[in-house]
Amino acid sequence: MAQAILLGNAQDAGLPQAGCGCENCAAAWRDPSRRKYVSALGLLDADSGQWFLIDATPDFREQFHHMQTMAGAARFAGVLITHAHIGHYTGLIHLGYEAMAARAAPLYGTQRLNEFLRTHAPWRQLIEYNSLDPHELKPDTWFPLTPSLSVKPLLVPHRDEWSDTVGFVLRGPNRQLLYLPDIDGWEGWTHPVRETVSGLDAALLDGSFFSADELAGRDVSKIGHPLVKDTVARLRGVATDVRFIHLNHSNPLHRHGPERAWLEGQGFRVGELGDEWEL
Repeated sequence: MAQAILLGNAQDAGLPQAGCGCENCAAAWRDPSRRKYVSALGLLDADSGQWFLIDATPDFREQFHHMQTMAGAARFAGVLITHAHIGHYTGLIHLGYEAMAARAAPLYGTQRLNEFLRTHAPWRQLIEYNSLDPHELKPDTWFPLTPSLSVKPLLVPHRDEWSDTVGFVLRGPNRQLLYLPDIDGWEGWTHPVRETVSGLDAALLDGSFFSADELAGRDVSKIGHPLVKDTVARLRGVATDVRFIHLNHSNPLHRHGPERAWLEGQGFRVGELGDEWEL
C-alpha cells in the first residue's frame, strides 16, 4: 500500500512568522497548538518498506520524526525537492555532517536544481561528503521511486532565481495526487489547471493568499501566487479532492471563520497536518 501524508500547510516562513504580530501569528505565539509547519508531503510505500519526503523545509526535524514514527520498520529512501526557495530545500542541512551525517541519501530534483546544489556552498558539501546522492528528474516524465510508486514532475511558472520549479504528480497502484505548493499564476501554466486537476483523484494546491489585501504595504500581485478565490472559480464543480496548502501567515484560512466556511461551502478544504491519501 502506498500513502501520501501531509506534513504541513504553511508558507516557507511557517506560522508564526519571525517578527510578526498579525492576528494569526499572535494567536500562534500565545498558543503553541496553533503553530503550523511549512508545507511538505510524506510518501510511504509499506510494501517496499520505504518512505520519502517531498521538500526539505525549515521544519525538517519534526517532519522527519513524524514520518519515521509513522513508517515503523520502513526506511528513509530519499527526498524530492520542488524548487530552491527557503521553505523547500534548506532543511537539507539536517542530513549533513554536523547533524544526521546521512550516507548517500537519494535526492530527486531537476537538472537545474541538482546543479544549483552541486555548485553553491554550503549545499555542495552535502554532495562532496556523500550525504546526498542526486538523481535527475525530467519534466513530464514518470520516474519510479518504488515498484508501486512513481512521480512525474510538472514545470510551473514561479520566481526561478536559483532553480526551476515543479509540482509533482504521484501515482500509486490505484490513485494519483498532485502536490503543487508554488505557482505564480494559473494563466501562465502550460498545463490547463482544470483539465490537469480533473484527471486526478486529489490535488494539494498553492493557497498562499485568500485575498489581495492581506499584506499591508505590499502589492500581493507582485509577490505572485494565485488567489484562493481565483483557483476556486477555475475549479468549481470538479470531482477531485482539492485542498489548499502553502498558506501565508496572513491567510485567514489558517483559522475557522467566514473565509474557511465559504471555502468549504464551495466544496474545497484546507489541507491539515496528518491528512492522508491512499494511492
